[in-house]
Amino acid sequence: MPWTTSTRVVELRSRHHAIDVAVETLDGWRRHLSGRNASLLSFFFFLSIFPLLLAATTVLGLVLEDNPDLQERIVDGALAELPVLGSQLQSDPSSLDGNLFVLLFGLVLALWSATKAFVALHGALDDTWEIPVDERASMPVQRALALLGILILGLAQLASLASAVVVQRSDLHAVGDWALIAASAAINAAALLLTYRYLTSASPTWRQILPGALVAALMFTLIQQFGSALVSRITQNASDTYGQFALVLGIVTWLSLLAITALMAAEYNAARVRLTADQT
Repeated sequence: MPWTTSTRVVELRSRHHAIDVAVETLDGWRRHLSGRNASLLSFFFFLSIFPLLLAATTVLGLVLEDNPDLQERIVDGALAELPVLGSQLQSDPSSLDGNLFVLLFGLVLALWSATKAFVALHGALDDTWEIPVDERASMPVQRALALLGILILGLAQLASLASAVVVQRSDLHAVGDWALIAASAAINAAALLLTYRYLTSASPTWRQILPGALVAALMFTLIQQFGSALVSRITQNASDTYGQFALVLGIVTWLSLLAITALMAAEYNAARVRLTADQT
């Protein structure tokens, strides 16, 4: 018998709406195997992150080849949030280098791996909303929506870079750090809203997905601010034993935190909708 049906839990759920939502969220996570889906997302996004970074740094290297000052501003801003790789670029901005062949190679690899990642995300969100298998989007539609997911992610990264440049050039000093955090949270919220709305076979309303998107955006921002330090510590502690594999360990840890956060927030949205439907 699942713990959610125990007498004590049922009693608490009937008395407190917040507990009811929390229990329904956790039960949904269990029933939908969202932990497994989060692991799958981490794996596919790990495959895509290196070619994406390869393409991104190549573009920056080509565009900013004659502007080392702007290179440094961008690296100190958005790219510094990337665990391990961000700190390496931050210590040596000149490592940004541009090569057309590398750019094309990176884009092809990124397109292949990122579409797999967003198809996996589509399936995970369908599980969250309990969409029957026969009613889910066909594979061609999922691939098309995966391209939309790549576009959303790309626009979010461009917005992050743009906000970093604006804040850095504004010379706001301490206030600038808070402005950059606020901009990052807003960008995360917008990207998550679009993801929860369009990368699923369900048709949730904006109002239904807004609470989870806001919670996930806040957690994403905290992970970006403090997750890099945590991952760097893990990497440093593991480097003596695992060498270069410590880099993989650090990035997988970071991606796992993001995947768990995104799917838990999606479960929260779906739980609220299910409980509202049960009450009507």
